[in-house]
Amino acid sequence: MTATNPLLDFTDLPRFDLIQPEHVKPAITQLLADGRALVDRLTADSTPATWADFAGALSAGLEGFGRAWGVVGHLHSVNDVPAWREAYNEMLPEVSRFYTELGQNLKLFDKYRALKQSPEYATLSAERKKIVDNEIRDFRLGGAELPEDQKPRFQAIMEELSQLSAKFSENILDATNAFAEIVTDEALLAGLPDYARDAAREAAEKAGVDGWKFTLHAPSYGPLMQYADNRELRARMYRAYATRAAEIDNGYSKPEWDNGPIMKRLLELKAEDAAMLGFNNFAEVSLYTKMADTPAQVLDFLRDMAKKAKPFAEKDIAELKAFAKDELGLTDFQPWDAAYASEKLMQARYAFSEQEVKQYFTEPKVIAGLFQVIESLFTVKVKEDSAPVWHEDVRFYRIETPAGELVGQFYMDLYARETKRGGAWMDEARSRKRAAGGIQKPIAYLNCNFARPVGGKPATFTHDEVITLFHETGHGLHHLLARGEELGVSGIHGVEWDAVELPSQFMENYCWEWDVLQGMTAHVDSGEPLPRALYDKMLAAKNFQSGMMTVRQLEFSIFDMRLHYEFDPKGEKTVIDLLDEVRREVAVLIPPEWHRFPNSFSHIFGGGYAAGYYSYKWAEVLSADCYAAFEEAGDPFDPVVGRRFLEEILSRGGERPALENFKAFRGREPSPDALLRHSGMIAA
Repeated sequence: MTATNPLLDFTDLPRFDLIQPEHVKPAITQLLADGRALVDRLTADSTPATWADFAGALSAGLEGFGRAWGVVGHLHSVNDVPAWREAYNEMLPEVSRFYTELGQNLKLFDKYRALKQSPEYATLSAERKKIVDNEIRDFRLGGAELPEDQKPRFQAIMEELSQLSAKFSENILDATNAFAEIVTDEALLAGLPDYARDAAREAAEKAGVDGWKFTLHAPSYGPLMQYADNRELRARMYRAYATRAAEIDNGYSKPEWDNGPIMKRLLELKAEDAAMLGFNNFAEVSLYTKMADTPAQVLDFLRDMAKKAKPFAEKDIAELKAFAKDELGLTDFQPWDAAYASEKLMQARYAFSEQEVKQYFTEPKVIAGLFQVIESLFTVKVKEDSAPVWHEDVRFYRIETPAGELVGQFYMDLYARETKRGGAWMDEARSRKRAAGGIQKPIAYLNCNFARPVGGKPATFTHDEVITLFHETGHGLHHLLARGEELGVSGIHGVEWDAVELPSQFMENYCWEWDVLQGMTAHVDSGEPLPRALYDKMLAAKNFQSGMMTVRQLEFSIFDMRLHYEFDPKGEKTVIDLLDEVRREVAVLIPPEWHRFPNSFSHIFGGGYAAGYYSYKWAEVLSADCYAAFEEAGDPFDPVVGRRFLEEILSRGGERPALENFKAFRGREPSPDALLRHSGMIAA
């Protein structure tokens, strides 16, 4: 099978038309064997510790394995059917074991150290030097310096961590998919916009039931919580959502989906990992490769932001509760009233609703507008392209220079499906590098979970969803507009995690520019662009409840940092106890005691954000400050500033520290002033 295995075809694009779950085991098994043979050959005494013979050869030799496993991981995320889940999970321990072996291989470590100490190191390019330095640093984190008798335990920890993380995400997806609220009395749907009713009706028809089917997936859950007049319906949905993958009997969840024990075990393993490596806690391990220096420094930053934001948040919640009581008759305000009352307050205060705005953001215009922004900012062309895809909804595009030279390509998978994990994310299919035949061009995946088109009309997006699309595209551009020629620091590789959100959050600013919105809106029925009067209301409402939203992000960030810095998973205090403490410090909207937010906090338990969730807030400081350079120039598309942003930040990848990139662009250290101003928390 391996001779014709499409997972082993690296000639160009992934063969999504041919790849099947049964290809995974033979392909990955072969690539692991090839990888181990390569490592044996390159660590032999006869192999010189030079870039060409050793470091470059290792990077090139393992690239195919990374690409193949990346495709498997991608398909597990976007097509999580039983066969793909099984194929992924069967090989996950083997892949984890291989990476742990690499990280602990003292011969590899010695070769990198020999290269660093050789006369050749001084002659290497900045990119190659950075790769060598990063590798030496990562060997320490991979347990290479551990005594031989401790290495098997460390390896077992790494394998168990990767399995538990995957299981954490799967439990959320299974719990999300298990719940459905079937409404047969149309009176219960009062307040819901037509698009939400139509989607629920279609979902019910697809499920073979009468009425309207609502689920815990964002395109179904969000509009119901925001618009449904029926309070009991909102309360039922809220409770189902808040107790996903928890120990609480909510009538639909299963005990085996409870993420509580998984969280505890993950925290125990991370603490053991940190202790073995000589760190005081896992937060120190996490920060070792980030811009921030210490957990205390991060907590100081977050608490300082909280001090500035909390008075605004307290004002927001007081206004919301007063409005809910006086105008909506909600004397005992509850968290399941928050989105609903907020929407009504926004309509009352600014005389518009998100639903009204949504009708103008039709998919074809939004995509065209997004591409126009990319083309204007970075002097490139975005064109439709063709490639094998994993689902009929997926589209494929290419980015070219004005002269027609290919820069990179990307897939766009916009709609929610039951087999696709929630949220929005960018991932890479291939990275840019210099190869024997010239430059290998990068390829990215852009994934969202928006509602698909219904009733023969184009899909429409909320303004928040448009912002999400721009955000993920920012990550994509960081990957695609790279100028690097070495895999280890090309695109998002080697970029500190707390700087990786800078390009994504930077792109969000363009969703508020009048010139941009004029060109990317067309009413779903009339085709008219967004009226200026409605835009002015949106702008006036831009910082509506920004205090509340800021403290919510800070709550998650402080909880994450404290959890990995000072929490003892074997102690008496529970994860929920810690979260309650954090909420008392920063939150203004306290959920019920049965709320199990941590059980679905996949960023830190199922993704790469453990002791790193603060990165979103820190990167907001950086991105707002970068956008301020365009504001100071008086033009969001200023060509000189745009070129400098591309050259000093976007295209640099991980070649030099992110703080140096920022200072090269701004000419100074970052300042939070622009973020506070953009959020309406200090005067312009």
